[in-house]
Amino acid sequence: MKPFILAAALAAAAATTAFADGMVSYSTEDSFEDVVFGLENAILDQGLVIDAVSHVGEMLERTRADVGSNVTIFTHADVYSFCSANLSRKVMEADPMNIRFCPYDIFVAVQPDTGKTTIGYREFPDGPMQEVQALVDTITRAAIGMD
Repeated sequence: MKPFILAAALAAAAATTAFADGMVSYSTEDSFEDVVFGLENAILDQGLVIDAVSHVGEMLERTRADVGSNVTIFTHADVYSFCSANLSRKVMEADPMNIRFCPYDIFVAVQPDTGKTTIGYREFPDGPMQEVQALVDTITRAAIGMD
């Protein structure tokens, strides 16, 4: 148990936070695989179900030559989609047009120039959606051992 606590503390210390362009992200030295494993567990630990995993990095790499590019944007990049029936109902009862935010997405990516793994999500607007942002942030931080 002590090695796990030490590893979690080191991961939290190594993570950096960024807030820019309507996005919240955290960078870590942890591998893509470790962050994805942490994310899957953090979502499930909240009693939620992963609806879909979009393999954005694979798609971009697979179609790179087809669109006339030679640039590798990500070495790995996935987007995890999930929803909370209770929370979604609550925010959509407050404003039915909050449907536009569902499902909730968290991305995990590695850019070839940094080698660091970044995990993050789009910010949500003020008001009822801040409860969703708190949930998504809790999951994101848990995935990399910050909580």
